[in-house]
Amino acid sequence: MIETIVFDVGETITRDDRYWASWADWLGIPRHTLSALVGAVVAQGFDNAEALRLARPGIDVAAEYHAREAAGRGEHLDESDLYDDVRPALAALRKAGVRVIIAGNQTSRAGELLRGLDLPADLVVTSGEWGVAKPRPEFYQRVLEVARSAPEATLYVGDHPANDIFPAKAAGLRTAHLRRGPWGYLWAGDPEVVAATDWQVDSLTQLVEIVGG
Repeated sequence: MIETIVFDVGETITRDDRYWASWADWLGIPRHTLSALVGAVVAQGFDNAEALRLARPGIDVAAEYHAREAAGRGEHLDESDLYDDVRPALAALRKAGVRVIIAGNQTSRAGELLRGLDLPADLVVTSGEWGVAKPRPEFYQRVLEVARSAPEATLYVGDHPANDIFPAKAAGLRTAHLRRGPWGYLWAGDPEVVAATDWQVDSLTQLVEIVGG
């Protein structure tokens, strides 16, 4: 029985379109170019920030992030960044008695913005606020602490196998791989991902049936 469901953020709760488009605009390169670079580095097993380093060799990503914030061109999230199934699915899960948590690899600022959207969730937290990021085991230890349920009663939902599915499974959690966004589509049929996944879903609303079943 699933008592708590924990959601990744990027390409699970929110679209990454605005995030990468804003970086492309800041760096002065075509949006499609940066998007393609992100896909290329991820397909090779690298962190997506490597795309920024390819676009501008020698870039200090943290320094550029702060420069963007100072220039008023920093992170932004609003209702249009949410996938359409987020609010109805999360609301239905809470109505079913499931504890709903959103916890992903985002900055502290992103956490503030997400909480400002007043999503139907019991907790919204980011790696920036915890000081530890996926796929480190310590991140999933924190997940279990806030889940308030046993690992086998806790489901982690995400699109990225290396950050979401594999480390969550290693921590003893149940897993749901979401076929959404570039990472979700790229690895949907991978045998290792399938083996490590308890459920494969195309929409968050399918989780309501899983919990009910």
